[in-house]
Amino acid sequence: MATRLFLLLFLTQHVFAKEPPDVECVVMHLKSVRCSWNKHGTPEVNYTFESGLVDNIRECATYLSENSINTGCDQPYDSSVKAYHFDSFSTKLIHGNKSYQKWHDIKQRVKLNSPVNVTVQNGSDYNLWFYWNQTRADCVESEVRHRKNSNNWEQTIVTGGKQSYCINLPSSSSRYELQVRSKIVKNCGDSIFWSDWSEPVVWGSNNSTDPNQRIAPMSVLTQVLTVMGFITLILLVLMFLQRERIGILIIPWVPEPSPKFNDIENWFQISKDLKESFKANYNERACPVREYCNLSQSDSESSGSSTCSFSTDQSDCSVSILEDQSDLSTP
Repeated sequence: MATRLFLLLFLTQHVFAKEPPDVECVVMHLKSVRCSWNKHGTPEVNYTFESGLVDNIRECATYLSENSINTGCDQPYDSSVKAYHFDSFSTKLIHGNKSYQKWHDIKQRVKLNSPVNVTVQNGSDYNLWFYWNQTRADCVESEVRHRKNSNNWEQTIVTGGKQSYCINLPSSSSRYELQVRSKIVKNCGDSIFWSDWSEPVVWGSNNSTDPNQRIAPMSVLTQVLTVMGFITLILLVLMFLQRERIGILIIPWVPEPSPKFNDIENWFQISKDLKESFKANYNERACPVREYCNLSQSDSESSGSSTCSFSTDQSDCSVSILEDQSDLSTP
């Protein structure tokens, strides 16, 4: 009996002596302060939670819970509070007549939301440009990671408040996947937390369905070849024109001969008399000619000779032809 009583007292003291859950707080995107006390598991009891600066401690506005047990709290963020005041942020867990208070330095515990409006496009300089938006760009640095054809990620820090990243001369036959995340820089608090990665955007392959992807109208190689071809054409035209000028200086221009006689006359400067001599004269009169023969009966029987003559019908045309018909004989 005494042994059982001693064991019961020991267990009771152990329960009461158990340390309260540890509270951790993070400033979420400069909109709220989120504190949780379930790092080592769900608490056994429901705690009431209070938090704030020394002069402005308030009870939790919105509890986070698991299985009806409170595990965290979201308190609205007071944008008027300066970052250096965050080292005096107080939290208090209360259960019954017991309370557990803790002081926090949360100026380095700011976690931003993921960047938004993430896009990727092929620029006019033939480079691949990656853009995004983030709150308070002057106090933010970003980290971009990208990979080509599902290879290992390549990560790059983008500073100076820039919200863009460039990949030089991407291959149109490759697939590029990009993501970005952000955090507060040193001069604004130097947060130890990065935001979550943004949704990936894809550029390149034909099987991409990402709505943020903007495919270039033609491949980089095609555009380069088009520009080179245009430059080559201009050089050829200039060389041709230069060659034409040299040819004109060496060989004077000769007019093309014309089939018209008037053009030949103008070219060779033919005299008028010589020109008249080329004209044909068809004004001679035609003389009709007729043949007749005088053949006597005695001659035809004895196969003698006969005489034939040709005469004209006009007085000014006289032709007389005599032929020896000694070889002619009547049938």
